[in-house]
Amino acid sequence: MFGKWAIVAVLAALAVIIAAYAVFRDRDVGHDRFFADQTYHFQTLRALTDIAADGADTSEVLETIKHIRSGDAQGWFRAWSQTGDRVASLANATIDRIAKGRALLRAHNYYRTAEFFLPPDAPKRPVSAEKNVRSFYAGLDALGVAYQRIEVPYETGHHLEAVYYPADQVDSGKPLIVLGGGFDSTLEELYFVLVKDAHDHGYGVLTYDGPGQGSVLRDQGLTFTHEWEKPAGAVIDAFLADHARPGRIVLVGMSMGGYLAPRAAAFDDRFDGVVAYDVFFDFGTIARRYVPSAAFWLQEHGLAIVVDAMVRAKAALSPSFAWAASNGMWTLGTKRPLETVAALQKYSLDGVAQRIKGDVLILAGAEDHFVPVEQVARFEKSLTSARSVTTRIYDRPSGGAEHCQLGAQALWHADFFDWMAERFGSTPAPTR
Repeated sequence: MFGKWAIVAVLAALAVIIAAYAVFRDRDVGHDRFFADQTYHFQTLRALTDIAADGADTSEVLETIKHIRSGDAQGWFRAWSQTGDRVASLANATIDRIAKGRALLRAHNYYRTAEFFLPPDAPKRPVSAEKNVRSFYAGLDALGVAYQRIEVPYETGHHLEAVYYPADQVDSGKPLIVLGGGFDSTLEELYFVLVKDAHDHGYGVLTYDGPGQGSVLRDQGLTFTHEWEKPAGAVIDAFLADHARPGRIVLVGMSMGGYLAPRAAAFDDRFDGVVAYDVFFDFGTIARRYVPSAAFWLQEHGLAIVVDAMVRAKAALSPSFAWAASNGMWTLGTKRPLETVAALQKYSLDGVAQRIKGDVLILAGAEDHFVPVEQVARFEKSLTSARSVTTRIYDRPSGGAEHCQLGAQALWHADFFDWMAERFGSTPAPTR
């Protein structure tokens, strides 16, 4: 009798185990996020996106973020710095030139990522920045990548930074691509964004940091200007002083560069085409939607101290907001978040886009967490003088729904190079 009930009990237990396995198996599905917080998730995706250009490796990134809690800027810095140090040590111990160069580029990216959430005045920032820049150029040198660093005169006593990556065939007739970043970019990371793939396609690329970006902000304290035709024009002037003028020049702006590049193209006819990667038609509208209307009333009635308290409370609850508020004040030279919002009202293409005469490519993510996709239609409607307007909006199934199509670099690159071939496939030879 005991044996019979024992068998029944075992079978019942097996049935429970099988049923439980079936339930949990059905729940065991993949996830599309690294962190619940959007900014921490997005910055992880940003690091991973550089894999295609030798700027990261999957497991190195995953091993790094498993030690990080969202909102912990110091923990983020510590984990990414340790990965950067480890990969840099690996590079130093590697004899193979290509493997060494790739490891140095990865170390650069991890160091750049490490300091992202640190306060602007954090003493760790300069040290980390020096390590990421040094690793980057050492990586290019090890790989034999041809480049020229250019110091661009700008205003009195200042300069901008640019790097030119020549095409293998300088007389190919292909346009020169000029690439600039945005709200939080660095000059060196632009190599991974487009330069390497453009070089594989036979294009030369000129990259640059303007006011508010990279070392120009960090070392000289130059903050953003909405009149982006000034820095962009200075970069072209400096380049043409020592190089043959290309038959065509196409300006690409990344992220906030989706405003900066079209603004420059509107006032400088030397740009034959412009790419908004992504759309960034009106930064003022974007900024205002993050601020409750009561805050403006309080500010107008001399209660800025109350607004400051509201900002601190929201920053404590939202790592994304805390970073955006801090970076905005740093890059625009403002003292309070509402001053940043006021300053950003100038960063609009409304009344400006009508001046653009060349070809325009607009890229956008359908679920961009920063720029509403509705700004695409406003931009298109304003381009009344453009020679042509091409728009690509990427949805979630395509993988390109994020801001700047992070995680889907090959997707937007395919559309970009098709557009380049269609619009500028036949170009005049370079001239002096």
